[in-house]
Amino acid sequence: MDWLQALILGVLQGLTEYLPVSSSGHLAIGSALFGINGEENLAFTVMVHVATVLSTLVILWKEVSWLLAGIFKFKMNDEMRYFINILISMVPVGIVGVFFKDYVENIFGEGLLVVGIMLMVTAALLAFSYYAKPRVKENIGWKDALIIGLAQAVAVMPGLSRSGSTIATGLLLGNKKESLAQFSFLMVIPPILGEGLLDVLKAVKGEEAFGNIELLPLIVGFVAAFVSGCLACKWMISIVKKGKLIYFAGYCVIAAVAAIVLNYVL
Repeated sequence: MDWLQALILGVLQGLTEYLPVSSSGHLAIGSALFGINGEENLAFTVMVHVATVLSTLVILWKEVSWLLAGIFKFKMNDEMRYFINILISMVPVGIVGVFFKDYVENIFGEGLLVVGIMLMVTAALLAFSYYAKPRVKENIGWKDALIIGLAQAVAVMPGLSRSGSTIATGLLLGNKKESLAQFSFLMVIPPILGEGLLDVLKAVKGEEAFGNIELLPLIVGFVAAFVSGCLACKWMISIVKKGKLIYFAGYCVIAAVAAIVLNYVL
């Protein structure tokens, strides 16, 4: 991977992380077009995901600071309840990370067929959540947080959009559009930062967590993903509030067809 490829993939990651079109799927397609191997792709994917999580902290800093201020009051207030829901949502993806990490990493090397199929699933989920009309709830409860967390855990599959899966699941459960985007973006911060930290520690210990990828492409990709992620995060919050997710279902179908075709062409 050279710096120009890293720049393109970093921008691609930043833009698609928050849009419900699967950043992992687009990174897999882009990496395949550039001829980047699975080990390099996996290491790069971890770093650009950390970059987009940091962009979430920047864009949603007001909400993050509100949450932290409430937590350190050490009493059961609205902020603490919200934080507990985030912790509950992390349980499923934590289980996947601990017990199925190797299996997930192997899936990322399976080619674009899996990506295409999962993009189709993303499209179906977005369409279904758009047309379903459940009774609207005032707040995201702990049961809903757990179910949304399960959707996030399943979305480790390349091509299955994490933001699309979590937001669509929340909509199907009857949660308000206004609160879902914020919750969806905040709930991913701890697991992604944790994974990134573990990979950095492995690299420091000489365990080759980043494979054979050079430092410059990692830095370029990180910065590109962070900047584009800041722009996309603000845009996605506006899109969710307006309920325009159905348009992305059509895009996911087109991307799915492209991935399946490329799987047999490349």
